[in-house]
Amino acid sequence: MQDLKTRRRSRLDQGYWGFVLILPWLIGFLVFKAYPFISSLYYSFTDWNLFKGGSWIGLRNYVEAFTTTKNLRALRVTFIYAFMTVPLKLIFALFIAYILNFKLRGVGLFRTAYYIPSILGGSMAIAVLWRAMFKNDGVVNRILTILGVQNINFLADKTWALVIICLLRVWQFGSPMVLFLAALKGVPEDLYEAASIDGATNARQFVKITLPLISPVIFYNLVTQLVQAFQEFNGPYIITQGGPRNATTLISLIVYNSAFSEYNVGMSSAMAWIMFVIVMVLTLISFRTQNKWVYYSDERGDN
Repeated sequence: MQDLKTRRRSRLDQGYWGFVLILPWLIGFLVFKAYPFISSLYYSFTDWNLFKGGSWIGLRNYVEAFTTTKNLRALRVTFIYAFMTVPLKLIFALFIAYILNFKLRGVGLFRTAYYIPSILGGSMAIAVLWRAMFKNDGVVNRILTILGVQNINFLADKTWALVIICLLRVWQFGSPMVLFLAALKGVPEDLYEAASIDGATNARQFVKITLPLISPVIFYNLVTQLVQAFQEFNGPYIITQGGPRNATTLISLIVYNSAFSEYNVGMSSAMAWIMFVIVMVLTLISFRTQNKWVYYSDERGDN
């Protein structure tokens, strides 16, 4: 009986100390994650001013979000940006990973060099550098002048400005590339050997063997890159400030400008929740459709 009481007391002590150990994380989560998340939902139904407070206005912010030209344009540009950058980034990352999967001399150096942009690409400094490269007297226009091509005002042209910030996003392909490379190394060599004996070309092997076996990693990269694309802020803010004529204004810039330029926390919160719902819906669609194209290795044992 005494042993039973001792064991129970020991379990209680372990549970107590376990709670104490996770308490710093729990406090940080409640203060910096849960409270802002819940409070932003409340603010989205108010006309809350950053300095003056506000009152409950119901769905007025959401109605304005879907009826104001500026907000509708930001939604459209954000979708264009996401659906331009995500496929290009994944295709380019897979292409480079496929090349680096071969046994080449100095391949480790190339892998490091291709991964560096993902470490630096999201920083303010790289965005400033990108802006300097594409301005009127920047490096890109100087090279075009040497080649006999007339200068292009990249940052003042609506189409080119969007292309420039998309290029910055695509350039940061290192993280998905590393995941693709790890997935490619996990494909059994005997499958390629058997396919070669059957006369399958390299292209057919890639389509019929490589893509199905790395499809879980493609799915993971697709979801994560889609979420990140809808949250992009540094590039458009530093390089073009959302211009010219709001051509590169994403939802994230509307959220920032509404809160810290117009001090309209209510509209900022509403736009943030709209972005959250859009990302959630796209993620759910991805998960619902994965059964049609994602192949998991444990399915072979079920068939």
